[in-house]
Amino acid sequence: MAGVPSDSHPQPTGRLDRIPAVWLVVAGIFSVQFGAAIAKHLFPLVPPTSMVWLRLATSSVIFLIVARPRLRGRNRTDWLVALGFGLSLVTMNWAIYQSFARIPLGIAVTIEFLGPLTVAIVGSRRLLDLVWVALAAAGVALLGLTPGSLNLAGVLFALLAGLGWACYILMSAQTGRRWPGLQGLTVASLVGGILLAPPAILEAGSRLLQPEVLAFGVAVGLLSSVIPYSLELNALRRIPPRLFGILMSLEPAAAALAAMILLREFLTWTQWLALACVVSASVGATRSNRPPAEPAAI
Repeated sequence: MAGVPSDSHPQPTGRLDRIPAVWLVVAGIFSVQFGAAIAKHLFPLVPPTSMVWLRLATSSVIFLIVARPRLRGRNRTDWLVALGFGLSLVTMNWAIYQSFARIPLGIAVTIEFLGPLTVAIVGSRRLLDLVWVALAAAGVALLGLTPGSLNLAGVLFALLAGLGWACYILMSAQTGRRWPGLQGLTVASLVGGILLAPPAILEAGSRLLQPEVLAFGVAVGLLSSVIPYSLELNALRRIPPRLFGILMSLEPAAAALAAMILLREFLTWTQWLALACVVSASVGATRSNRPPAEPAAI
């Protein structure tokens, strides 16, 4: 549920270069949200904390094999940045899974998206950005008109996930400068996996060793982390970061569609309107936050 570190320098990945970059980003978005829907479907079998741990463990192992991060010769600041990145990553994922367990997937991601939207707007002095703030506020107000499908804990966890996402974005550039490629994300995933291991094992116990649980845990890790990050890395070499940010605004809609298909969670018209307000605010803020002639990421 977040982009790769912004200062990453990915290498060409063969056949993916033949696919339009926009479609890679869209595929990554839907991969994340379908992975989330599968994870929620498994919550009666595996608690949310344990599912997040399985996801992080899977991505950590695969990223370790692919990235092979250089650990020797790192200074204190390098490790503090990686630790901060890992804390933001684990907070974002743990909190949103706790929210999924309590409120509909599409609504949880819509509320969570207030985090990156805030990052896009804070510090801006443009009057136009007040329009995006008002539009996002209208979306939140509309969600408040449908309390039947919400509960306070689910909303608060989604807000905490949004805060984690905002911190993830802010830590991303620093991590990319100090840990090139996927190295920083690998270390962050390891940090998250280590932090969540004790509560995840205590909560799920021997269920974590069941073949079905392990198989679905690997599937969620691939769909929610490995596949989207790989697609985004390739796409970021070929499209401007501004366009990437606009495309990422599709996350709430993708979450709602994945929930409809896999979980039979249907939003009301009011909730769809609220989602549209937040998505539109994100697109508008992203478009006005970057210069129009920004070059594509390398």
